[in-house]
Amino acid sequence: MRYSSLNELIKNSSSTRRYFLSLPVEMQIALHEHNAYIHTAQELRHHASAIEDYIHHVKLSSYD
Repeated sequence: MRYSSLNELIKNSSSTRRYFLSLPVEMQIALHEHNAYIHTAQELRHHASAIEDYIHHVKLSSYD
């Protein structure tokens, strides 16, 4: 089912809410920044994966 935003999706889908709450807080915050662009559980998982990939690449490119 398609919702108007991530907030609506989480509010109305218990399985999506459980998935969202299982993510690290930093990921949840990043996903909320994309609230208007996430309408389905599939889009949520896609955005979470993309953010995870981005974080991974940033860590790889860091010079310690």
